[in-house]
Amino acid sequence: MILEVAVIVLFLFWAGTLAMFLSYIRGQKLIAAQQAQGDAQRDQRIKDLGRRVDNYQDGNVRMGEELHELRTLVAPLPDKLTRLEQRDPKSLSFDQAAKLVGMGASVDELTQSCGLTQAEAELMSKVHKN
Repeated sequence: MILEVAVIVLFLFWAGTLAMFLSYIRGQKLIAAQQAQGDAQRDQRIKDLGRRVDNYQDGNVRMGEELHELRTLVAPLPDKLTRLEQRDPKSLSFDQAAKLVGMGASVDELTQSCGLTQAEAELMSKVHKN
């Protein structure tokens, strides 16, 4: 009888151990699934951040190219400004042109009397008309 009780106790102990082991395995599978989901989210976030960095770098490259283009456009301006400053003031008088526009001179009169180009005369007329 003691042997039968011992066998029953051992069987119950084995069944309890088996149940705890199966519960542990299920818990580990659940943890592994949650970790896989977290890994997938992390990987997606890394891809998104990589795309954002690529877009940022592309924007910087485009900005650099545009700055280079602007630099090439602006580079000759100091020379042009120096040439304009060194021109004979009698041949190109914006002050005189402004006074004439104020008195009602036409664009043709500005080009003839002040030595302005057609575009300069039109600009003076539009700017100083009011």
